[in-house]
Amino acid sequence: MSNNYFSFKQFTVQQSDCALKVCTDACLFGAWVAAHVKDDAPANILDIGTGTGLLSLLLAQKIPAAQIDAVEIDATAAAQAASNALATGWNIKVHNTAIENFSSIKYQHIISNPPFFSNDLKSDDALRNTAMHSTTLTLQTLFTCVDDLLEPTGSFSVLLPFARVSEVEALAGAHSFVVMHKAVVQQTPNHAPFRVMYIFGKSGFINATETSIVIKENEQYTATFISYLKDYYLYL
Repeated sequence: MSNNYFSFKQFTVQQSDCALKVCTDACLFGAWVAAHVKDDAPANILDIGTGTGLLSLLLAQKIPAAQIDAVEIDATAAAQAASNALATGWNIKVHNTAIENFSSIKYQHIISNPPFFSNDLKSDDALRNTAMHSTTLTLQTLFTCVDDLLEPTGSFSVLLPFARVSEVEALAGAHSFVVMHKAVVQQTPNHAPFRVMYIFGKSGFINATETSIVIKENEQYTATFISYLKDYYLYL
């Protein structure tokens, strides 16, 4: 997936100007969130740290009536995300700013694939560090911003490394969020979990679901993975 573009069934993501390219776990995350929230038909959605615009596009395909605001701190990536959105005609507006400086309406759903790593070695690529390392957007800051921008009955989805489960669940609890849906992601049945996907809410949800999703088994995509991505991937 390291090409300058990645084509889906209903849209193409140009990514030559973005530090982080389209990747399988982000595709799964966006499709998983869309499957869970589309029946709620949120009128507005906020995408924090949109990068290429991938998550906004995945959600817009399933929820075309929603107005989506996508925030991206890097100007070059924001411009490419805006171009990707414009090519679809969907209701996506990209804002080149830090989320801490973004002032807007309250949202019915907020989604984020935030900078993952807090203490890992950085590369010499400043833009890649901004995209991957949480020195530019910590989880604490993310939850504080979501608190300010989410409607009381809204929901918040986030993708993180599995190693940060304890940290994110403690932060969520401190901000009075409860888990609505949680999915642990493995590359294969023989691999340890490497990602965790959450949808949080604040309205006293008690029927939380927790699942495990394996991407590939015997070198083939699993039925569960296909069920989420079949409307997006060209060859499923």
